[in-house]
Amino acid sequence: MCTLKRRSFLGSSAALIGGGFSATRTARAQTGAVHHIHTVSLMTETANRFLAALDEQQRAKTVIPFNDPERMRWFYTPVERKGITVSELAPFQRPLATALLAAGLSQTGFIKAATIMSLEEVLRLIENGKGPRRDPENYHFTIFGTPSGDGAWGYRVEGHHLSHNYTITNGQVTDGPSFFGSNPAQVRQGPRRGLRALAQEDDLGFAVLKSLDEPRQKTAIVDPKAYADILTTNSRAAALKGQPSGLAADKMNKRQFDALRALQELYASNAASDITARRIEQIDKAGRNVWFAWAGGAKPGDPHYYRVQTDSFLIEFDMTQDNANHIHSVWRDLAADFGGDLLKAHYKSSHLPGIA
Repeated sequence: MCTLKRRSFLGSSAALIGGGFSATRTARAQTGAVHHIHTVSLMTETANRFLAALDEQQRAKTVIPFNDPERMRWFYTPVERKGITVSELAPFQRPLATALLAAGLSQTGFIKAATIMSLEEVLRLIENGKGPRRDPENYHFTIFGTPSGDGAWGYRVEGHHLSHNYTITNGQVTDGPSFFGSNPAQVRQGPRRGLRALAQEDDLGFAVLKSLDEPRQKTAIVDPKAYADILTTNSRAAALKGQPSGLAADKMNKRQFDALRALQELYASNAASDITARRIEQIDKAGRNVWFAWAGGAKPGDPHYYRVQTDSFLIEFDMTQDNANHIHSVWRDLAADFGGDLLKAHYKSSHLPGIA
């Protein structure tokens, strides 16, 4: 599963579906014109193919009304969830579920997700059956509403250390919350020893901290002790109390700011192309109106936490549990988690009741 190349998947899907996807030529400054498949078209067609492969009972378990409060409940811990699991799918149905996961992610993001799912087997062996139930097939697929190119619908792929929530509104897609976690952060025994599913998220965070001179580093470190988890946890709205803290990007030199920009772009690049483009636009718009905060130790192996905070998005990363070998990371879109402003505009223009 990890070796699946998303570009090949997209190409074969487009050829298979023919006119099913809306394709355009998108100019890109560095690479020139390239063939581009709209993310929403890909998601819609893939979701409908997945649903068409399910029997009546499976569809009843998979599909939930769009306005159901369940759509905005999300978790990244081992809890009971709604939706159909991989384990409940027949062999011919599973590739279609995999395609739905891939539709919302970049190739890099998909490989991270697949690796995270596979770590359940590593945990099962480490815990020797004494911990919570670990199962790489215990990941849930839930579709909210009816997949279409207009109107409003969404879907969620979720399980232990993975939660991706997509909302499609009148042909536009927003994602969030977008969560990747990893336990262990680094596999330390067995044939997969040395594997780090989220290596760059950790390494580029340290790269920002290490780029800072002592006075700036002192400003960035807001607490000598790392927090036990990301501060926003699984809240519906990603609000942090008070003014942003840490080091403002307008106090950084070019080298330091470039390190911070690389960290932001890493999180942006985990998503599918149109979603990544939206995230990059947010990063560009924020410019130097960004705050970088760190808590905990300054050496690899120390428990640590960081966040990148702007007016439009929030990144959090925490590595404290299990002797600092357990990662939680998230991208929150402050205006568009669960559809946000786009969904409000849709309800207003359609004169439909929204969700409080």
